[in-house]
Amino acid sequence: MRSGNHYRESLRDGRRVWVLGMGDVEDVTTHPATAGMVAEYAAWYDRHLDPEWQERLIAPPDSKHAGVPLAFIPPGSADDLRRLGKAVNAVHFETGGYITHTPCYGALIALGLQEVVTRLGQYPEEIAAARKYRDEIARTGRFLTFASGGTVIGYRMREDPAQRAALRIEDETDEGMVISGKLGLHTSSPYAEDVLITSREELPPGSGRYLWFIVPVNDPGVKLIARSPSAHHPNKFLSPLSSRFDELDAQMWLDKVFVPRNRVFNAEPLFNLNSRHGLGAWLYWHQVYGWLGKAEVTLGLGLAVTEVMGLKENQGAVELLTDLLVDVQMLRSCITAAELEPETSFSGYAVPNMLHVASASVHALKVRQHLSEVLRTIPGSSLVNAPVDTDLMDEEMAGGIEESYGGGGYSALQRSALLQLTWDHIGSSMDAREAAYELHSNAGLTAWRGRIRIWFEEYNKLANGVHHFLNTEMPEMDLDGLRRMGLTPQRVVTPPPAVKREQG
Repeated sequence: MRSGNHYRESLRDGRRVWVLGMGDVEDVTTHPATAGMVAEYAAWYDRHLDPEWQERLIAPPDSKHAGVPLAFIPPGSADDLRRLGKAVNAVHFETGGYITHTPCYGALIALGLQEVVTRLGQYPEEIAAARKYRDEIARTGRFLTFASGGTVIGYRMREDPAQRAALRIEDETDEGMVISGKLGLHTSSPYAEDVLITSREELPPGSGRYLWFIVPVNDPGVKLIARSPSAHHPNKFLSPLSSRFDELDAQMWLDKVFVPRNRVFNAEPLFNLNSRHGLGAWLYWHQVYGWLGKAEVTLGLGLAVTEVMGLKENQGAVELLTDLLVDVQMLRSCITAAELEPETSFSGYAVPNMLHVASASVHALKVRQHLSEVLRTIPGSSLVNAPVDTDLMDEEMAGGIEESYGGGGYSALQRSALLQLTWDHIGSSMDAREAAYELHSNAGLTAWRGRIRIWFEEYNKLANGVHHFLNTEMPEMDLDGLRRMGLTPQRVVTPPPAVKREQG
C-alpha cells in the first residue's frame, strides 16, 4: 500500500479542475476548496500502514492473501464479504459516512468492470485488459472512480435528437478512439487518478454498442467542473465535519481525448436490470455502508447529546433514541443478510445479495431526513445557540458563558463542542447538499423501489401458496409481469420540439 504522501504527490499531475464560484485550481493538494478532502484520502492510505488499523484493514496472516489490503481482494465467499464489510464500515464510521468513493470503492469498480466484460464474453482481449487493469489497481493502489454517462442538461435540450448524447466518437482506429462530450455530475473525480466512463446510450447512436472507457484525470483534453464548496465557517470548532469532507462532485468535459484500445470496453447499459450483477453490484453495497456510517454517527451523537444535556431519565428523549436505534439496526440487519446470503457472479465471486441491498437502500433513503429531525429534537434550543471556543477566550464573556453552558460534569467548552459537531452533521450546508445528492443517487428512491420489484422472485410462489386456505379450486396465478414492467423514470426532461427548416 502506498503512503498518503505518495498519493498526495500523484495529484500534482497537471490536472485541470475548475471549482464553480472560485475558478481554476492550480494544485488540489493546497487549494482551500480541495485540500481538506485530499488530506482525508491520504489518511485512507495511511490507515493501512498504521498498526492500530491493520487488523481491520489487512488480510490476516493465516489467510492466502496475508498482508494484502482487504480493499483489493475480490471476495470469494460470505466470510470474505463479511471481513471486507467490516473494514468498509470501520472507515465509514471514522469519516462519518461522508467519503463515499474511497480507493476501495475504486477497486470494486475495477472488479465490476472485469465481471461485466467476462460475463458478456464478446472480446477475449477486453477481458484480459480488464483483469490486468484490476490487478494494476491492487498492486499500485491507484484511485479509480466512475462517471455513469449521464447527459448534461444543455445537451438534453438540444433541438436535434441526434446531438443529445453525452459522448461522441471523433475518430476510431485499431489503436483506440478519440472521444469528446460532457458528462453529468459524479463523485470524487477531482481527487481520483482515473475515471471509468460508463454508458447509458448506444455509441454511436443506433450502433448497438455500449462502450465504456477508462480515462486518466490528467489527460490534456479532460477538464473537471466541480460544484461550489459547501459553505462552512473557517473556525473548525464550528465546522468539524464540513471543513473536512466536501467531495466536490463534478461534471467531466472531454475535448478530443484519445483512449487507447486496452482502455475501451464493449459492455452494456449501466442500469441493465436484466443483470443483477452489473457494475453496481458491489458498489451499491459499499454505498449502503456509507449510509450506515452516517446513521451510526447520528445515533452516536444522539447518545452523547442525551448524556451531556442531562436527558438520560427523560422518557421523550429515550423514545427518540429508540427510533434512531431501530433505523440503524434495520440497516445493519439488511447488510448482514446480504453478506450471509451472497449470490455468485458469473466469474465465481461472492456478490452481496441484491434484494437485501435494495431493501437497505430503500430504508436508508426513507429514514435519512427522519434521522436528522430526531437529532435536531433531542438537544433542544441549546443546539441553535451553542457558544464557540473563541467566545470562551474573551475575558468579559467567559465567566457568563461558563455559568450558562457548564455544569453537570461538563464544561461549557465540552458541551458546546458536542453541540457544534451535532449541528454540522445535521444542519450545515454540506448536510443539505448531501441530502439533495442522495435523493438522486442511483436514480433515487423510485428506482430502488423498482429494483426490488424486478429482483423479487417469489410472486407466484407466495400468491399460489395461499390457495390451501380456500375451500374452492383456483387456477395457477402468474404475476411475473410485475418484474417485467421496468422502472418508473424519476424525472423526464422534455426537450424543445425540433424546428422544421424549409428546403431550398
